Amino acid sequence: MSIDLEFSKFAHTYEHYDIIQEKVALKLLSCLKYRPKRILDLGCGRGALVKKISWDIEHFLGVDFAKRMLELHPKGKRIECIYGDFDNPGLYEELLLYDFDYILSASALQWSRDIDILFAQIKRLNFQDFAFAIFTADTFKTLHKTANITSPLPSKEQILQAAQKHFHFNSYLQDYKLEFADTLEMFRYIKRSGVSGNRNILNYKQIKRLMCEYPVDFLEFEVIFLYS
Repeated sequence: MSIDLEFSKFAHTYEHYDIIQEKVALKLLSCLKYRPKRILDLGCGRGALVKKISWDIEHFLGVDFAKRMLELHPKGKRIECIYGDFDNPGLYEELLLYDFDYILSASALQWSRDIDILFAQIKRLNFQDFAFAIFTADTFKTLHKTANITSPLPSKEQILQAAQKHFHFNSYLQDYKLEFADTLEMFRYIKRSGVSGNRNILNYKQIKRLMCEYPVDFLEFEVIFLYS
């Protein structure tokens, strides 16, 4: 497993609240061995992956359980979106009707209720290769430590242990740091970016205290890339 670090200044415009997810999507596509024609994107969101595909495709199928995100996802003759929860076993009965070159997922699978069961369901599908980018429990680690709370995300060890039961894969660990002008801007980012999965991991008192006590001017993100 190789480890890399990327540090970015935060851009103070709304369209850049997903700056980390955009970087993760680009990195994930760089892990592909070839340019697949038939692609499944689990947790496709607003289309961060499909917007970056520069080659001709036969069929791109995006799955997400956030209807408002799906409304914003590009659609077309070769781009299909369906509403579905990747933790729901029933979804995979529908997906078994397709054949895929690649199954992709960027910045989504960390929210699975049981990543071991999730990987087992994915393994059932008809596909050749896969590439997943998954945020780990060390995302926001200083924030969690300062607030004395536990991350809702799985650790890299848990993710690797589950993946090893179901796949042969390569792995790559990358750390990102995003710098902010002040803690108020940092908490706006957490709320609006979607990195927190819209989970209210902090109450009002915790946020108020953190805005005074947070010891650094950046947030950390740890992403593990798993790819065949």
